[in-house]
Amino acid sequence: MGWRKEWKPALWIIAGFLIVYYLPVGQQRFDGAVTESLALVKWYAREHVLLCLVPAFFIAGAISVFVSSASVMRHLGASAPKVAAYGVASVSGTVLAVCSCTVLPLFAGIYRMGAGLGPASAFLYSGPAINVLAIILTARVLGMDIGVGRAVGAVAFSIVIGLLMHVIYRKEEAAKAAAQAALPEAPDGRSLGRTAAYFATMIAVLVFANWGQPAQPVGFWNAVYSVKWPITSLAAMLLGGLLVAWFGLTWWKILLAAAVTAVVAILPGAGHLAAFAAGSLALAAVLATEKGELNEWLGASWGFAKQILPLLLVGVLVAGLLLGRPDHEGLIPSSVVAKAVGGNSPGANLFASVAGALMYFATLTEVPILQGLLGSGMGKGPALALLLAGPALSLPSILVLRSIFGWRKTLTFVSLVVVMATITGLIFGSLAG
Repeated sequence: MGWRKEWKPALWIIAGFLIVYYLPVGQQRFDGAVTESLALVKWYAREHVLLCLVPAFFIAGAISVFVSSASVMRHLGASAPKVAAYGVASVSGTVLAVCSCTVLPLFAGIYRMGAGLGPASAFLYSGPAINVLAIILTARVLGMDIGVGRAVGAVAFSIVIGLLMHVIYRKEEAAKAAAQAALPEAPDGRSLGRTAAYFATMIAVLVFANWGQPAQPVGFWNAVYSVKWPITSLAAMLLGGLLVAWFGLTWWKILLAAAVTAVVAILPGAGHLAAFAAGSLALAAVLATEKGELNEWLGASWGFAKQILPLLLVGVLVAGLLLGRPDHEGLIPSSVVAKAVGGNSPGANLFASVAGALMYFATLTEVPILQGLLGSGMGKGPALALLLAGPALSLPSILVLRSIFGWRKTLTFVSLVVVMATITGLIFGSLAG
């Protein structure tokens, strides 16, 4: 046996053994952190996978099958007009209102279909960062100055980060643009209006199914929340009708899927989540019995799910182990975090940016977390830094990004977000102080 080749496996085995041997089982903080990690991944599976990721997987699969590469390259490709490409990508969050994990399947869909690295990176940042509801809640709870800073910073970040990613990898982008220019112009299979209507129904399902309850049970946002499920159901019915009318789906199959969803919805104790899950499974089962592009849609969606979902669950588990949940501690004490982000020093802003990039924030949860940290002495600069880095990134999303375009581009993207958030926090903190 060539023992020189076996030293790496031997080191891995020894390291694994030592970690297991010295696990601090029985210590209160470790046992509590393990419980918190399991509690967080359980919550994520129940609340986030069904309502956020499943629709996102279907949308990403639809982009791969029903949107032509020519259309993506024309509007978001490496040689597309910069103003239009970055303009569309930078404001996508106002429509989607998704978190850092939900945007990943959508990003993967457009990137693999030929979108340029710059516009795709702008979309990747803006999707979770430019959330109208989150920005309004930030202004109301944390102050108008932080709310305005978050809104302006998020839009500017998406454009600047996209442009910097394009410049850093300009040689690759130039080669990509040349290759795309050499491709023949493929005709779009359907009219722009039909394609837009089809995607609008799926985006409506994603948006309204995840519409959060406002802090105050009054006003327009609360009125929308009170009818979120009827709107979601209407969007799903419109989607079914479009699939029959424009995509050739067998009509009685979609009726059967709707009937299954309705039956589950009226079962005692079933609830909206069970009905949503039943509808998603019924749609998948219907598509599995079809042929052609409808079956390809299911295959593409399943491909994204296989690639992304396991990494997200592992990432959420690790994030919960290290940082816990709101009001529940992980291995890293919250007092350490609160102490590290006090004042407006470069270290405090950098720590806030890095912590935000690793923590997992469900949509809107970053606001009450920051409210507690500000009450514990966090500076306004680090608060804005965390707001600009946190919703757009997380440890789970970083793991998935690595599988989409490699560690080099992933680390570049993360570094740009962290550095820009740190600098912005320093400037804002000095002005606000």
